[in-house]
Amino acid sequence: MLIAIFSTVARSQTRTNLVFFSENGERFSIVINGILQNSKPETNIKITDLIQPTYKIKVLFENRDLGEIDKSLMFKQGTETNFCIRKNNKGEYVVRWVSDVPIEQAQLPAANQNVIVYSDNPPQTTTTVSQTQTTTYSDAPQYQENGNVGMNINATMPGVNVSMNVEGPASNMPSTTTNYSTTTTTTTSTNGYSQNSYSENNQNYRNEEHPQYHNESNHHHSNNPLPGYSGSIGCPNPMMPTEFDDVKRSISSKTFEDSKLTIAKQVIGANCLLCSQVKEIMLLFTFEATRLDLAKFAYKYTYDISNYYKLNDAFTFESSIDELNNYINGKQ
Repeated sequence: MLIAIFSTVARSQTRTNLVFFSENGERFSIVINGILQNSKPETNIKITDLIQPTYKIKVLFENRDLGEIDKSLMFKQGTETNFCIRKNNKGEYVVRWVSDVPIEQAQLPAANQNVIVYSDNPPQTTTTVSQTQTTTYSDAPQYQENGNVGMNINATMPGVNVSMNVEGPASNMPSTTTNYSTTTTTTTSTNGYSQNSYSENNQNYRNEEHPQYHNESNHHHSNNPLPGYSGSIGCPNPMMPTEFDDVKRSISSKTFEDSKLTIAKQVIGANCLLCSQVKEIMLLFTFEATRLDLAKFAYKYTYDISNYYKLNDAFTFESSIDELNNYINGKQ
């Protein structure tokens, strides 16, 4: 038991670097789990200190006409893994694994490579300041022997209005009244988006990828990924078969049941699965209690929730079936 605990702790502290580069020099920004990582588009980005084995990423191109890429990435922990952003045979932009090395063998950053420490906070803002000045001379010259300075400042954020009356010694120059009107505008630039527009896009991204999908009244989907299915929809856009195969391989590669369950929940929580896929993952576990725990967790991340009864075949005991059924009825 102690060995299992120490192994789990050691794995949780393992750091990973991810390198993204565009094959043809397209500039892009990277969003990881809904958080933008780089404040301006780049062609080569290294993101360090990632501790999970899988993340949900979004590639935002500087040229919006190129579209966006949504993908769940899985990689070996404790490595520096390289991914290339390029076009596939269909002319669509994709993210493809290139190579990985143990992190201690990773090369120093390239000259044109932007190195970013992974953060749960968006990058700092960019401030643009504009200032206008109006000077008004009096109609008749006024001369002063002694210099006096009067200043009246009225500051209101975000705009700053400053009024100044200046009187000084006469040198055949009229006294002047100078009015300064200063307007400060703060704009956060995110891959060509303003902060407001990106916040809306980012919220839409979060809603698409991490929604509260369970809705029994929703019986239709505009692009049905399961032909012939017309039951309730728990979440949209189930995981593609190729991605799901990678998930199963990653889970199966772990020795301990708790490690497998941790990875399974991480992947399920960041995606949408078919009921059949949930069942396949359940069958990767040995213990009945673990399968039941996974089935409960995966319910709100399953597309065809009306097919959830099909998971009963993965249980040995009737009590597990009854407990899952009671759990689902409680959610409804």
